[in-house]
Amino acid sequence: MIVLEQVHFTLGHRTLLQPLDLQLPHGQVCGLIGHNGSGKSTLVKLLARQQPVSGGQISVDGRALGSYSSREFAQRVAYLPQQPATTDQLTVRELVRFGRQPWHGLLGRFGDIDRRAVERAMALTQVDHYANRMVESLSGGERQRVWLAALIAQQTRYLLLDEPTSALDVAHQVEVLALIRQLSHELDLGVVVVLHDINMAARYCDQLVALREGALLRQGSPHELMNAATLQAIYQLPMEVFPHPVTGEPVSVVL
Repeated sequence: MIVLEQVHFTLGHRTLLQPLDLQLPHGQVCGLIGHNGSGKSTLVKLLARQQPVSGGQISVDGRALGSYSSREFAQRVAYLPQQPATTDQLTVRELVRFGRQPWHGLLGRFGDIDRRAVERAMALTQVDHYANRMVESLSGGERQRVWLAALIAQQTRYLLLDEPTSALDVAHQVEVLALIRQLSHELDLGVVVVLHDINMAARYCDQLVALREGALLRQGSPHELMNAATLQAIYQLPMEVFPHPVTGEPVSVVL
């Protein structure tokens, strides 16, 4: 479990994240929701050690975040930023192989265990049939699946994903989020994912964390948060929630 105790973050004179207490369970998909500038990406960057906290403490599986060496942390937590590194001149298999670096180092020997981990990750994310294609030749949804394969090859306990669907059309959003949920449940991974679409978040996440102006507004299951009063408090817009005509699941609309 990832636990935050009075964690906050300031940049200059601006408070981007107000003191918050939060528990992010292992083995579930936890969606961070809220308006632009609410602190979602800031929170993920703190969890990924991309930014130091201004105060409070974060612990991962009972151990302080700062006590992990870089290599130990990368064996425990994998992070996919909103703008991943360039993949020019890399095949799918070559990119997925980078996920093994925390286990043998940049110059370490790539052995049978690493090869099996890479092949398994590509199979789980269904990118194995184009393993030898150049990443830059793939569609947006295919590229995101390849990045997920690299994270799976890293064999961590947690995935941190900053807006993995922001550049995708609706069909590829559904495909990627369904895969994230499937991998979380099959591999017992804790996933923290930043999402803008509340209906997608409610459909594919086990837990939702709602932020507003850097403060924790509400945490709970999608059914607990998918009501008009809560959504209006999150987004400051008139909203209503209706049952889906086929599934009966709650669906939100802006009035």
